[in-house]
Amino acid sequence: MKFGIMFANTMSFAMREGLEELAKGAEAAGFESLWTVEHVVFPDGYESAYPYDKSGKMAMDASTPLPDPLIWLTWVAAVTTRIHLGTGILILPQRNPVILAKELATIDVLSGGRLELGVGVGWLEEEFRALGVPFDARGARTDESIEVMRALWDSNHASFDGRFNSFEGISVNPKPTNGRVPIHVGGHSRRAAERAGRLGDGFFPGKGNLSELIDIARQSAADAGRDPESLVITSGSAGVLGDDPIGAVEELAAQGVSRVVIPSFMFLNDTTETLREFGERVIATTAGI
Repeated sequence: MKFGIMFANTMSFAMREGLEELAKGAEAAGFESLWTVEHVVFPDGYESAYPYDKSGKMAMDASTPLPDPLIWLTWVAAVTTRIHLGTGILILPQRNPVILAKELATIDVLSGGRLELGVGVGWLEEEFRALGVPFDARGARTDESIEVMRALWDSNHASFDGRFNSFEGISVNPKPTNGRVPIHVGGHSRRAAERAGRLGDGFFPGKGNLSELIDIARQSAADAGRDPESLVITSGSAGVLGDDPIGAVEELAAQGVSRVVIPSFMFLNDTTETLREFGERVIATTAGI
C-alpha cells in the first residue's frame, strides 16, 4: 500500500518553512506522495455549495493563503528526491491545456518523473465566472483537455481538432520523463467515475460509496476496451486515523484501493515527529498489503 498526504499546500504548510518540513519529513517517514488542492480565487459571498462539507462552505476565507499547486510542487521537487508530486485536484477546465501540457512536462522532467496529475471539473461557479471560463460544459472541456495534453506528449508535429481546441503541426517539449504524466480523475459522481474509467490512469473519489464508485470506474474502463485493473485507486478513510489503522488499510485494500491519503492537519503539531511516528506505526506495518 502507498500512502500520500492530501491538502498538502494548506495551513502552515502553504508557506516555505512549513512546506519544507512537511515534504522532507514525509519523504523520510515513507510517504509516497503529497497532494495539493486548488482555487485560483476566493469569491466573496459565493452561493455554490461546497460538496465536501455539510455546511456547503470551504474551510477558508478571503485571507487564507492557498498557493498555486504547480509552483508549490516545484518547490517540493527541489527539496526532495523521491516523493511523488500530486495535484488532488487541479481544476482542469479552468486551464489552457496546451500551456498546461508544457508546464506539467517541465515539472515532471525536472523532478525525475515524479508528477501525478489529479484533475476535476470544479464546483465553484463564481470562480469560473471570475476567470472568464464558461461553467457549462466543463465536463466536456475536461475530457478534451486530457486528449489535447496526451496528443502533445505523445509526439511532435501534433494536430488536434476538437470542440474547444484546434491546432495543427505543433510540438511541445520537453516530453514527460515516462512519456506521459499519469492522470487521476477526482470526483464523487457517476460521471467522474465513468470519466476515470474511460480516460484516467487513476481514480480519486472524494466521498460517496467507495465500492460502488470503483465498480462504475472499472466497468467504464472495460466498456472502453481498457484494463479495469490498471486503474490506480486513491482514497482516504477516517478509520486509518482511528484505533485500528491497520485494519482500515486492509479494508481499503480489499476494495481495490492502492494509495491511502491522510489529511495534512494530522501533522500540524510537531510535524517531523508525527510524520515519523505514523511512518513507523502504519506505513512500515502495512508494507506487504
